[in-house]
Amino acid sequence: MEYISVEDLLKHADNSIYKLVVLASRRAQELGAGSEKMVDADPGTKITSIALKEIKENKINIKLPKKPS
Repeated sequence: MEYISVEDLLKHADNSIYKLVVLASRRAQELGAGSEKMVDADPGTKITSIALKEIKENKINIKLPKKPS
């Protein structure tokens, strides 16, 4: 598995570790339920690593609700 720094990942989660954890967790759950991978990964790669790699490569991102005016 390649090393993915937290700093690289935080750029894709509005610099919030909490948003990053939620995003990675939800994507890992989707992958575990059978969702198609959006990045190349070896067959033995864990789903959490795949989710983080997808975030790093900007394949998925956070959709935040609009703030009420």
